[in-house]
Amino acid sequence: MDALAGAGRPVRPLVDPFARAITYLRVSVTDRCDFRCVYCMAENMTFLPKADLLSREELDRLCSAFIERGVRKLRLTGGEPLVRRGIMTLFGSLARHLRSGALEELTLTTNGSQLAKYAHELAALGIKRINVSLDTLDPEKFHAVTRWGELDKVLAGIDAAQAAGLEVKINTVALKGINENELSDLVRWAHGRGMGLTLIEVMPLGDVGGGRLDQYLPLSLVRARLADQFTLQDIGYRTGGPARYMRVAETGGRLGFITPLTHNFCESCNRVRLTCTGTLYTCLGQEAATDLRSALRASEGTGLLDRAIEDAIARKPKGHEFIIDRRHQRPALARHMSVTGG
Repeated sequence: MDALAGAGRPVRPLVDPFARAITYLRVSVTDRCDFRCVYCMAENMTFLPKADLLSREELDRLCSAFIERGVRKLRLTGGEPLVRRGIMTLFGSLARHLRSGALEELTLTTNGSQLAKYAHELAALGIKRINVSLDTLDPEKFHAVTRWGELDKVLAGIDAAQAAGLEVKINTVALKGINENELSDLVRWAHGRGMGLTLIEVMPLGDVGGGRLDQYLPLSLVRARLADQFTLQDIGYRTGGPARYMRVAETGGRLGFITPLTHNFCESCNRVRLTCTGTLYTCLGQEAATDLRSALRASEGTGLLDRAIEDAIARKPKGHEFIIDRRHQRPALARHMSVTGG
């Protein structure tokens, strides 16, 4: 039976060669960021010329094309999505798909630096929950990890988001020798404020000017350490993403683990990623990509674009092959995380 878009129109769902329905699109609306996190970017980044970026109208057309084909969850990312000029206009336009019922969720991942400015407007548009990237509660360590960030601004942003009624989940990258002794405190802090916490392994993407082996902390080890302090109970909670969740009995909160290296999540992958230049990556851990910008600009109709999307999904690989090259200390892929949009 055909899936139905918001107004009851039949659509042909996007299904990859391994019978996985593609229902989740992550869109990097900009490669720029006001932080330079040590595991994500080099300190001196060269960003794309603004002329190379898709316009807000083009991003809307592309997102809408995927929604017409059965995407039910849309996440805007970056870089830092809230530093893109006019980003709230794009959120406002895409929110029509929430109102029609075509889209179940419109959300974003942010570093929190601009949240105090935009939280209430995001909530007013129908956004229910957001992810905030935060790796430490130590101001000096925070500045060292982000290079440019200020912890108090992020905490003020989280305050504003919760005051606006947004559900906040904290994303924390586990970093060897940096925050590994702070993770239990982050669990208590996040859960004490009614926020979930998801721990993420360093992903070997992009040359960040340092050794990946120096940063990499396997979450199997982190989980074992946390189990010494907490009672961790497996639960079936899912958000549509790659995290696997547990309940922490002592806090009552949820704790997620994203483990691209120690235990990949490819068998249930329902996601594709679109860059701010219109390049579609069907796998975060592979270089294969499809240019959708040409099809988008070649016609005002949807025929060419639909075919380009279908062709890309037909080539979606079974899974990624993330490794950390211990011999040469180089990333698995040269592409920075900020380009792909997580």
